[in-house]
Amino acid sequence: MSELDKIRWHCRRGLLELDLILEKFNQQYLDSLDPEQLECFKELLAYYDTDLLDLVKGRAASPDRRYEDILQRLRTA
Repeated sequence: MSELDKIRWHCRRGLLELDLILEKFNQQYLDSLDPEQLECFKELLAYYDTDLLDLVKGRAASPDRRYEDILQRLRTA
């Protein structure tokens, strides 16, 4: 299983709304992320579903400025 396949697998979540956002993000952006962006995305995927959704929806402040680019892409996906 490739690295991107593993990431796609980790995008399968328990919240339908988050699943839909991550699916669109994967279709639009995943293949074009550079290594630093990919690492940030993997770090974000380690968050609990509700915490990640709050970050994506802007209901919680980003804990790290490195995540801003990925969060913005998730918001527009």
